[in-house]
Amino acid sequence: MPPPPDIVKVAIEWPGANAQLIEIDQKRPLASIIKEVCDGWSLPNPEYYAFRYADGPQLYITEQTRGDIKNGTILRLAVSPSRAARQLLERIQCSSMDSRLDAMKELAKLSADTTFATEFINMDGVTVLTRLVEGGTKLLSHYSEMLAFTLTAFLELMDHGIVSWDMVSPIFIKNSIRLQKICGYVSQQSVDVSILQRSLAILESMVLNSQALYHKIAEEITVGQLICHLQVCNQEIQTYAIALINALFLKAPEEKRQEMANVFVQKHLRSIILNHIIRGNRPIKTEMAHQLYVLQVLTFNLLEERMMTKMDPNDQAQRDIIFELRRIAFDAESDGSGVSGTGTEKRKAMYSKDYKMLGFTLSHFDRAAQKRKSCSVDLEQLNCQQEQSLTALIRHQNHVNPAMDFIQTPPGMLALDNMRYLAKFHQDTYVRVSPLNVLEHFKITPGPLNRTINIGQGTLPFQGCIGGLSTALQNAVDKPLMTVGLAHR
Repeated sequence: MPPPPDIVKVAIEWPGANAQLIEIDQKRPLASIIKEVCDGWSLPNPEYYAFRYADGPQLYITEQTRGDIKNGTILRLAVSPSRAARQLLERIQCSSMDSRLDAMKELAKLSADTTFATEFINMDGVTVLTRLVEGGTKLLSHYSEMLAFTLTAFLELMDHGIVSWDMVSPIFIKNSIRLQKICGYVSQQSVDVSILQRSLAILESMVLNSQALYHKIAEEITVGQLICHLQVCNQEIQTYAIALINALFLKAPEEKRQEMANVFVQKHLRSIILNHIIRGNRPIKTEMAHQLYVLQVLTFNLLEERMMTKMDPNDQAQRDIIFELRRIAFDAESDGSGVSGTGTEKRKAMYSKDYKMLGFTLSHFDRAAQKRKSCSVDLEQLNCQQEQSLTALIRHQNHVNPAMDFIQTPPGMLALDNMRYLAKFHQDTYVRVSPLNVLEHFKITPGPLNRTINIGQGTLPFQGCIGGLSTALQNAVDKPLMTVGLAHR
């Protein structure tokens, strides 16, 4: 006959004693069950004790969590959370460094338990930990190990959300040495890996959860210092460094974000990520992939304004960019031969021909015919987004006034920016591809049905490709931004 559902059979352990096999009635108060167990071992003051799991995280069992106890579970009789918090608070401040280190190790472990963390925080334990970080000196024995466990305990306590960062921030703002200490561990060239990892995680939480602390940290930490940590072999450090970069970027005001993006370019962030992370010896873990995605979204979002900006056909500076694109691509090989007429007419005809080869090809009358000729696709099989992308690629282009081709948003001025970037920084590639019909077969695989769309048995002009790619890049990250902070410590 199965036991009643409210009865669970467990084993209770106590150091130096034989385990007790008991039945716990879930309807009885835990205090009465603990007293019964203490009486079995002749232990006085049962209010000083509590149950913890013997395996796994060894969490405390409370009235709220006792329902998770299963038959056959091994429990341990332990010092109660409040008593343990009080004892550890005294031990981490004692004069013996060995005793203090042992206490800090235990505190770092127990701080992951919400029940214990609540008691320790209520005793002002967080303030004590920040004071210990400030007062630590390298002259003390076990300095690095002690500091690593201190930072771990502090991070674990704050991650519970029992006390907000806004309540803790005055501790760091009024006494800036404490914050400078943590920032210093990140800015140093060589520091213990465990200390660096925990310092990065603490600073990330501070930035994300306190605007006041963000401003202080932004003054202490530079993006260049964080980028240096991406060139190490430790992917955990790389992940925390990118997470902090993302947090600083997310919290920065609009004008500051563009400055940070410029620093990314100056410090060759893209190449560093490519060489040291993506092409590294270790496979990219889920959290790293998420942080890279967040960084991509944040930087791409800076392009939205340009993508939604229409070109002003009457703006001479903008028109000069188009003239420069033509000059780079064709002046070396255009001599006007084969074009009849006066000098002005020949120049206009030559420019018109060049713009046509750059992709500014269609007139109002050519548009419908060119679509029928170059597009072999059943639009009814496409979803709305694919149809819009297709329309953007084969849209009207004007060879008389090329500026009109950047009126449509998106991609707007972003397409011109991309063309200009290619011509300026990759001129050989630009000259090589721009006069040619670069895509004879443009294929899209729209999903699980694996359908292939062939656009144009003939051509898809260079300018159209740039516009389509500019839109596609933005669509690739046009999704709600998920949690920036690390999901798992």
